[in-house]
Amino acid sequence: MSKLAPNSTKYVVKAKITANGVVEKPDVIGAIFGQTEGVMGADLNLRELQRTGKIGRVEVKIKSENGKSEGTIIIPSSLTSSETALIAATLETIDRIGPCTAVVKLESVEDVMEDKRKQIIEKAKGILKNMIEVNAPDTEEISEQIKESVRSEEITSFEGLPAGPGLRESDSVIIVEGRADVITLLKFGIRNTIGIEGTSVPKPVADLCKEKECTVLTDGDRGGLLIVKELMQVTDVDFVARAPEGKEVEELSKKEVFKSLRDKVSSQQFRNELSFIEKGLPEKASKSSKGIATGTSVESPTSTVTGAFKPRPPPEYPTRTFKPSVGVQRGRRLSDDRRYEPRAPVRTPRLRPDERKLYQKTLEELIGTRAACIFGNNGELLGRVPSKELANTIRTLENVHTVVFDGKVDSEIEYTARRKGVRLLICMEKDPTLRSSMTILSKEDLN
Repeated sequence: MSKLAPNSTKYVVKAKITANGVVEKPDVIGAIFGQTEGVMGADLNLRELQRTGKIGRVEVKIKSENGKSEGTIIIPSSLTSSETALIAATLETIDRIGPCTAVVKLESVEDVMEDKRKQIIEKAKGILKNMIEVNAPDTEEISEQIKESVRSEEITSFEGLPAGPGLRESDSVIIVEGRADVITLLKFGIRNTIGIEGTSVPKPVADLCKEKECTVLTDGDRGGLLIVKELMQVTDVDFVARAPEGKEVEELSKKEVFKSLRDKVSSQQFRNELSFIEKGLPEKASKSSKGIATGTSVESPTSTVTGAFKPRPPPEYPTRTFKPSVGVQRGRRLSDDRRYEPRAPVRTPRLRPDERKLYQKTLEELIGTRAACIFGNNGELLGRVPSKELANTIRTLENVHTVVFDGKVDSEIEYTARRKGVRLLICMEKDPTLRSSMTILSKEDLN
């Protein structure tokens, strides 16, 4: 007797049995095959259909209670829909099971293929959606591709060097390393570019830097540093911008290019930081200064007011020295045979309104950033670094006047700032346990 393969089933016939007496599963199966035999001819004989695999295994579930039996019949079929319907109708002709009268009532004929069709349709929907998303770019994307293609074809030549079409009429120039970098910037709409095409600085580039505001944009590697260094030796460079560490300009995305240009630094600041790198500073300190040079720090919140004033140095107070009376010790004892030097009282310096306004604004914008802004003696913003790198960064800088940062002054920052001649430290709040001879102001002191 053959068994119908589950994957070839098309329909499932379900019927309900009710018998007036106690019957068992063999009685039901015997009644099904015996009482339907020959009713619809030899072609629809259940035994023959099961032998050829067109009808599957007949499943019977029967339960007897209080002298009556009830159950279900399940017959899988791979016949056509009309043939399956005939088999299902034939089941209702059974009127006796074993010695008991019985009633067989058809409950349903389920279309198994319908479930498969639903699965296929859902799968097809997913495939089609993926094909549309992958193979059908939107109009905006197509337009952008066309624009980039046109821009890349607009590259011109200036004294034999690759350049953008807007170089001659622009008041500023962006110097990059080669033709590929010029094309990359041209794709992003930056047209006032020129490539030096090598490690030596061509004379046309040197002349351009003397006539226009010059910004150098180089790769984030050692070769880029050498190019900037040579440019600053032979011509006037106004600003320096660098690609992220380990990346080339031609590899950058539009967002990365504009971020690097936005975070450019002055040539004087870059010279200071370059000298720190060449002196072989500790790795942690180098990273601090490099964060300013390469543009990895966040754009300064006070860039619009940088240089608006020249800070007034805080007043200096004379140190009193005296010898203590017998049995009395005053101030701080340095040694048995040295004078006592009591600390001078720390007074809040008088800040001009523009100074106070700038420091208040800077401190407000630093709230929650855990960063620090460093100002020079002339009121210029030297850079912005994470607070955890502040001490190491101060060690690498000269002519620092004021430091404003989001945090609390600890002993390391106080010691480093005092040794480097920093005149003013401004923080969110003071540490009441810290004693210092330098001026330290909190947010509350500025209000």
